Amino acid sequence: MELRVLRYFLVVVREESITKAAEVLHITQPTLSRQLKELEEDVGVTLFERGTRKITLTNEGVLLRRRAEDIVALVDKTSQELLEQDEEVSGEIFVGWGEVEAVHQMAELFKAFKKKYPLVKFSTYAANATAVTYKLDKGLLDVGLLLEPVSIDKYEYIRLNVKEHWMAIIKANDPLAKKKFITPKDLIGRNLILPMRSETTGEVRAWLGDMINKVTTDIKSSFSTNTTIMVEHGLGIGISIEGSLPYLDTKKVCCRRLKPALTATNVLAWRRQQPTSLAVQKFIEFAKCFLSMESHKN
Repeated sequence: MELRVLRYFLVVVREESITKAAEVLHITQPTLSRQLKELEEDVGVTLFERGTRKITLTNEGVLLRRRAEDIVALVDKTSQELLEQDEEVSGEIFVGWGEVEAVHQMAELFKAFKKKYPLVKFSTYAANATAVTYKLDKGLLDVGLLLEPVSIDKYEYIRLNVKEHWMAIIKANDPLAKKKFITPKDLIGRNLILPMRSETTGEVRAWLGDMINKVTTDIKSSFSTNTTIMVEHGLGIGISIEGSLPYLDTKKVCCRRLKPALTATNVLAWRRQQPTSLAVQKFIEFAKCFLSMESHKN
C-alpha cells in the first residue's frame, strides 16, 4: 500500500467523484480507477459502494479513511519538521530554466528555502531546454527546470504540479485569430514555427497527426520572443508554451490554445550520480518535501 495511493483515496472521498478527483490530481480517470481497484485488492476488502450516483464508502472504507487521514497527517508533519531543522548551510546553487509558468512555483520554493537557509545564494540561468540540459550535463548547473519527457537514464527529477499549455501564436489580423481554439485542421496549408527541442517538437507532430503532411515546418526557434517576431513578419504560425507568452503585443499577435489540448508537465531535474555540494543536497531534499506538500494542498 503506497502513500501516494492513500492520498488518491482521500481525494476521491473528499470529492465524492472519481472524475472530479482525477481532475484535481492531474491524472486520467482510468488510471485513478485502476489505482483504487489495486488498493482494494491490497487490503482485501471492498471500499466503495458501486452503482450509486456519487462515491460512498463501505464500513471498511470509512475505517480506512480514518487511518489514511492519520497516516498522511503524520507524514506531512514529519516532512514539515524535517524542513524546519536548524542547520547552517551556505553556498551557491545554479539553476537553469526556460520561459515557463512553473517559474512562479520555483520562486515560492526559493523563498521557503531561503527562509530556512538564509546563507544560500541562487544564480539562475534562463535559456531554452537544449542549453539548460547541456549545462546540466557539463556540471555547470546544479538543477534545471525542464518539460517532460526527460531522459530517466541521465536525470533524477521531481514533478511540479503545474501544467503548461501549448499555444498557437497568430497575427492579430489572421482569420484564425477569431477562433477560440486551434485544431490541426485549422493549420492545413500553413507554415509552422516549431520549438528547437526534438522531444517537444515530436509531441507537436503527434498532436498534428495526419495533418503533419499538410503543413510546412521549415522554421524552428529557440525562444518564444523570436517566434513572436517572426509571426509578426508573416513567416508562419508559432507553436509555443503559454507560460512563455505573458507580454505579447496584442495589437500585432494573439495566442490561442490548441484543441485537443496539448499540455506538458514541468520537472526539476538533476544529473544522476553527480557529486553535489551540501547546499544542493539540502535544496533537493527540501524541494521534494515542499513540492510534495504543494501538490496535495488542493
